[in-house]
Amino acid sequence: MRAAVLQEYGEPLAVEEVPEPEPGRDEAVVAVEACGLCRSDWHAWQGHGEWANDQVPVGQVLGHEPAGEVVETGADVDIIDVGDEVVVPFSLGCGSCEHCQEGRGNVCHRGSALGFEPDAPGAFAQQVVVPAPDYNLALLPDTLSPRGAAALGCRYATAYHALANRVAVSDGDWLAVHGCGGVGLSTVQLGNALGARVIAVDIDDDALGRAANLGAVETVSAATQSPASQIESLTGGGADVSVDAVGISETCRNSVACLRERGIHAQVGLTTAAEKGQIALPTDQMTRWEISFVGCRGIPPTRLSALFELIATTDIEPGKLVTRDLALEEVSDRLAVMDEYDTAGVEVVTEFAD
Repeated sequence: MRAAVLQEYGEPLAVEEVPEPEPGRDEAVVAVEACGLCRSDWHAWQGHGEWANDQVPVGQVLGHEPAGEVVETGADVDIIDVGDEVVVPFSLGCGSCEHCQEGRGNVCHRGSALGFEPDAPGAFAQQVVVPAPDYNLALLPDTLSPRGAAALGCRYATAYHALANRVAVSDGDWLAVHGCGGVGLSTVQLGNALGARVIAVDIDDDALGRAANLGAVETVSAATQSPASQIESLTGGGADVSVDAVGISETCRNSVACLRERGIHAQVGLTTAAEKGQIALPTDQMTRWEISFVGCRGIPPTRLSALFELIATTDIEPGKLVTRDLALEEVSDRLAVMDEYDTAGVEVVTEFAD
């Protein structure tokens, strides 16, 4: 089968023939119909994460936002069947440990991260193997196409987990979203659906326009002045919840600074080589005003059904975020332009064959 393989950090991926996966007893093979291209793929391609013992190894098949059809299952798979259309979360749990059983499979110590670890080859490929499929795979609802589900990917899922599970956004909350790329726009759209009053922050006017179209009630340009002061003025004291959807020092600190007393900062974006996982924060201010800082990684597989229900009962459409369909050979070029944040919305690989 064809797959896009990381051969050298920052260099074009090699689209080459690799062996088709064969499922173990508790595994399933999914034929990939669509796979989102995400900034996390860019981090992997750049070789980031060494500072956290989290660097993706050379030789890895990248891609972690797939949807497709189950084509083969192992002997111990009971629930998932061949022919099922499924969504594959990137944060794969073992299905049996304490974290998994309590609905926290995204932090399972025995789990794996699809597309980021040697034992979890990714989905920029015609097929991908999934461990513990009865636990990890979610049946694709009728309200979503594989393309729309790939747009949902880790961005939509992470945004939902951050807002609904880690922060518990309430109706009427002021929600600031710093960065209006794929995960930021997902956060804007979901925040609006959950009843928050969303303020979108970016340095790009086009990105702010897209955020307004997806439900942001206010937009703030960070190109010329402090977002914190603008947000404080708009809200009469600061945001209740703020999300850093970028991961650089400036956006993280802006997110914390724009909060009112007892506000909650949610960190979604991963840091770059400039920060190496370390960002200085106004800890005295956070202590004085009881500001909370929470990390958000993917989504527990068992929580995907709640996200699907929200999509089915509201007018949000993940497919609206898709701005470009890609062939496998185009992935490298699109990763390269992420160096300058030169992408809009969500781009999805939908062509895998020659």
